[in-house]
Amino acid sequence: MLVRKIYMECPLCDKTHEIEERKRIVTTTLKGEKVAYEEHFYFCENADEEENEFETGAMTNANLMNARNAYRVRHGLLTSDEIIDIRENYGLSQVDMARLLGWGEATISRYESKAIQDEAYDTMLRLIKDNPLQALEFLKKNADKFSDTKRQEIRLKMVKKLDSYGREYLTRQTFESEYANYTEPDDSNGFTLLNIDKIEAIISYFAKEVANLYKVKLMKMLWYADAISYRENGFAMSGLIYRHEAMGALPVGHNSLMNLERVHVVEEMSYNFESMFHVHPVEGMDYSVLNEKEKKILDRIISKFKDYKAKDIVDYMHRETAYTKTENGAIIPFSLAKEIKEF
Repeated sequence: MLVRKIYMECPLCDKTHEIEERKRIVTTTLKGEKVAYEEHFYFCENADEEENEFETGAMTNANLMNARNAYRVRHGLLTSDEIIDIRENYGLSQVDMARLLGWGEATISRYESKAIQDEAYDTMLRLIKDNPLQALEFLKKNADKFSDTKRQEIRLKMVKKLDSYGREYLTRQTFESEYANYTEPDDSNGFTLLNIDKIEAIISYFAKEVANLYKVKLMKMLWYADAISYRENGFAMSGLIYRHEAMGALPVGHNSLMNLERVHVVEEMSYNFESMFHVHPVEGMDYSVLNEKEKKILDRIISKFKDYKAKDIVDYMHRETAYTKTENGAIIPFSLAKEIKEF
């Protein structure tokens, strides 16, 4: 597939001309298993058919990184970009980050450029990913690896980060605690671990297009998003786990979910003076956590249920096999999503 055309000196034909940059999906073997990834290369139409492709050194390195990141994603490990984001989020150099975690000084540099971290190292990185308190604990534990001035500089950055997280950090911790017993991908979570960033983006995405989005209706739309994703792709979208309740599928920790800082909820009173939770879109929400295939699924759900009232979507969900084949209070397995009604 053509990515772009650039004007450059071609090492194959020794001429300066327009050359195509192309991409394709290829496979390689990493750690004993085959991995598919996106490879970029240059194509020269002037060269012989058997020798008309080449890569620059930078392109080769980028392709190798794509392969490693594909392996990481398959095994639930942080990608190199995610590791860089964690480090930059705290304003740390690669050496500072390694010292903070008690690792060798070159470790972070390797993980950002060439090596694949093992699960133990990945777990330590995740501990500080969205948790400045844990980062401060590591700084305290490994204080002797920094000068007094450097340690105070890093500590101030972490304290500021903790202040900026504020309520969001605490509400995330509360919600995540509801999933403390669900730490492995399986049929209960659609083989997807809890992803709060994606959950917040999905909710805001729905709220942008659905004016009458209240809690009951939202919970069912979330289930359909995950169920359809599982049926069509083999894995759920959000990592939420759903129980069979009187009002249909309801996520574990649904009350904590509604309290997330980046879920915009306004409490309203109904005509009979009952509380209703009206969900609105979040200004500046980052929807890039949703890929195009996921957005298309969400668009289909919006198209189907946009004008449904809460009772309508509850009644609709009550007729799903996933609901009728589970007991009240039981977790709804995603394997039953394969029998979801078409729409």
